[in-house]
Amino acid sequence: MLSDEAADELLRVARQSVKAAVKGQGAPDVKVDHPELQEKQGAFVTLKTDGDLRGCLGRFESDQPLWETVQVMARAAVTEDPRFAGQRITAQELDDLAIEISVLSPMEEIEDPLDIQLGKHGIYVKKGFRTGCFLPQVAEETGWSKEEFLAHCCSGKAGLSSDAWKESDTKVFVFTAEVISEE
Repeated sequence: MLSDEAADELLRVARQSVKAAVKGQGAPDVKVDHPELQEKQGAFVTLKTDGDLRGCLGRFESDQPLWETVQVMARAAVTEDPRFAGQRITAQELDDLAIEISVLSPMEEIEDPLDIQLGKHGIYVKKGFRTGCFLPQVAEETGWSKEEFLAHCCSGKAGLSSDAWKESDTKVFVFTAEVISEE
C-alpha cells in the first residue's frame, strides 16, 4: 500500500499530465523523489466526468518508475483511448474530471477462471493475438457474476465469443490493484 503522501503525489502527477494533454502541451516537467514512486510497476489511469468513462489506458508492466508510468498513461488516456477518438476531453471538462489510478500487482495465470475473486481480481484474457482486460473495480461497478465478468471481457474487450474463457487455448490471468482516486 502506498502512503497517503505517495498517493497524493501520484494524483498530482496524473492531474498535471492530463491538463497538459487536454491543452495540447507537452508532458509537464515534474520531478518526483518519493521513494515509493520509484518502483517499476504497471498502472492504469481512468478518467471520468460525472461518473461517465472518458478514457482509460495502462500498462501491466513497466520499465519506468511508477510515477513516470502514471504520467505517460494519464496523457495516453486523454489522447489515445480509441473509444473516444472523436470526442476527446475538453478544457471545459477539466474541473469535473475525476482521476483514478490503479497500481497493479504482477499478473498470474490461473487454471480455473472461476477461481477469480470478484472485486479483488482484475482479469486479462488472451487467446491467440486477441486480448482483453477488466480492472478489479469493474466487477463492483457492474454487479456481474464471475461468469458474466469473464464473458463480457471475452466478447466486449477481446472480440472473442462470450464463452471463450471456457476453451483450453484461452489463458486467463489475474492481478490486483491498489486504487487511488481524487474522490
